[in-house]
Parts: sequence; C-alpha cells; structure tokens
Amino acid sequence: PGNLLQIASSFGGMLVNAYLVWDKSSRDAALFDTGTDFQAVREPVRLHELSLKYLFLTHTHADHIALLNEVRKAWKPEVVTSKGEYVPDAAVAAEGRVFELGRLRIEVLETEGHSPGGLTYVVKDPDLRPWAAVVGDALFAGSVGGPKFSYQRLLDNLRKKVLTLPEDTVLAPGHGPLTTVGEEKMHNPFFV
Repeated sequence: PGNLLQIASSFGGMLVNAYLVWDKSSRDAALFDTGTDFQAVREPVRLHELSLKYLFLTHTHADHIALLNEVRKAWKPEVVTSKGEYVPDAAVAAEGRVFELGRLRIEVLETEGHSPGGLTYVVKDPDLRPWAAVVGDALFAGSVGGPKFSYQRLLDNLRKKVLTLPEDTVLAPGHGPLTTVGEEKMHNPFFV
C-alpha cells in the first residue's frame, strides 16, 4: 500500500522494522513498534505532515519498544498492546477489536507464540487493495519467529488467522523484507 512505510533500524547487529501507516486524507497516522532510530521515525512524520494517533505494539521485546518513551513524549499517541504483554498506561486490545484511523480500519488478531501476547494488526483501506498485516516477529519471509512462548500456538495462529487473509495481503514482519500471504503459503517451509 502507498501509505505504508517500512522503517528499518539497527539493534545488536541486526535490523528491526517499525512501520508507519497513515490515512492520506486526514493525515492521521499510526506507528507499529518503534525500532531504535528516533530520527528515522520523526522525519517521515514531519515530511508527510502527519498526526501520530496510535502506537501499536506487536509485542514487547526490547528491539520493538526501544523508543517507547521518546515516541510517547514527542506525539502522545494512544499506546496499544495485549493483556499478555501489558505496558503501563496503554490500552489493551484483544482479538477482533477495530481501530479507526481516518478511513483506515485496523483490526487486531491475537498471534501469540513467539511471545505470550503477540498481536498482528491488519490495516484495511476501503478503496484500496492489497491490505497490510503487521505481524511483528510471528512470521518472516520464509520463516517464523522463534517460539519463545509456544511453538504450536504460533503455528496454529498463523495458519488460522494470518494465512487465511487474502493472498495479496502484504505481510510486514519485525525483521527482514515485506512478503505476502500468497508467497508464504507457497514457499514458507513451515507451511508448505
């Protein structure tokens, strides 16, 4: 989607992804995870003249929430997390909850397994396909996240919830390149 920006930053010798999504008419925006480079987040918000309304956390591992305090201080967004990985002063979202961001709808899927409260956020534009699903570390291009919590629950959640989305849905993982549902169903060795 044209209003999805991948923001990669360095963490312990690897790259971690955050994502910025915005409604083109209202300029309302959401950040998914924070990454580690505040300038890399601040610059597109400034450049596109966005109003950051939400910070959605896929999970609370250090590389995904490194800038939590800076983002809160700079824009005061509503922070959203799961009950399994609570963050002080954050809204708790469960499966099926929908957030409105201008004309965009952001739907919550519970995809724990890599972590005890992992969430996936499906971003839908009523007039534009493909959709995007920000999956955190649940799924990567050609792989899945390490089962730090429950390998079976991770695979079950991915099969039943993420891989049942339309095949052209863009998957936005916490590390590595973007992929699609169709690509992962065809080539990911965990699901072929």
